[in-house]
Amino acid sequence: MADAKVIPFDEDRPRRRAPRRVRAVSAPEPETEPTVPVPAAEPEPAGGGLERRIAGGLAFLRRRVTGEYDVDEFGYDKELTDQVLMSLMRPLFDKYFRVEVKGIENIPAEGGALIVANHSGTLPLDGLMLQVAVHDRHPAQRHLRLLAADLVFMLPVVNELARKAGHTLACAEDAQRLLEAGELVGVMPEGFKGIGKPFGDRYKLQRFGRGGFVSTALRAGTPIVPCSIVGAEEIYPMVGNAKTLARLLGIPYFPITPTFPWLGPLGAVPLPTKWTIQFGEPISTAGYAAEAADDPMLMFNLTDQVREQIQHTLYKLLVQRRSVFF
Repeated sequence: MADAKVIPFDEDRPRRRAPRRVRAVSAPEPETEPTVPVPAAEPEPAGGGLERRIAGGLAFLRRRVTGEYDVDEFGYDKELTDQVLMSLMRPLFDKYFRVEVKGIENIPAEGGALIVANHSGTLPLDGLMLQVAVHDRHPAQRHLRLLAADLVFMLPVVNELARKAGHTLACAEDAQRLLEAGELVGVMPEGFKGIGKPFGDRYKLQRFGRGGFVSTALRAGTPIVPCSIVGAEEIYPMVGNAKTLARLLGIPYFPITPTFPWLGPLGAVPLPTKWTIQFGEPISTAGYAAEAADDPMLMFNLTDQVREQIQHTLYKLLVQRRSVFF
């Protein structure tokens, strides 16, 4: 019997050793191109990230000096807000007050909306933390334009910083222009009545005024997003109000706390309370006619609806809170 030829048909399987009497013929191996060694990528210098930050900072300073930056008609400086002001407020938000944000998905990803929040804390730190919460927690990193009282724009330095951060006077005309331009606008209708209330009235909402914010939202056709803030009431427990001194200084109130004015500048350091900011479900204004903004009964009903929703959420958050500081 002649020797048989075995031709492999499965190159991937390991070949068995053929019997001595069988002569195995294998297919010729394909020619392979010689491989050229690829040099390994050089590691990035250890100081590369630092160098980029320094270069970015120098470029930022150059634009500041030469005036090559943009501000809108209200004085809002987006670059300064993002790179400087937000960076200054972020440690307070993340490390000091350890703010927990809930319901951020209730803020629309684009277009105008009016965020209505409670106001407290003796000093308006709640507004600043609200601004950081919207920017840092929202997927679109939206900017909140707060409506502030006249006093804010009468104070030196504070006036300029407020304008640069995008805030404007609490008037219907400015608010409507911002909303119609697709901006997020924040308002705290309690005003000084809320921020300057005694500690014994904490988390009890004060009067919301005549519903001007509802009228503005109706005219602009934008939703209203109720917002409840827990934790700000305890940063400066206001146990007294030196009204005579407040009148002499031309301010709404002069707070007396367990540490201020007794400890001097140290008394102005806020207590490190644990904060929660919750955004409620938006209230749509799309179904109302244009003349609805002039209906006082509708204004009252919608204002009361927003106020009740904020108050109910405050009570719910207080029940869930384990401690003022943790």
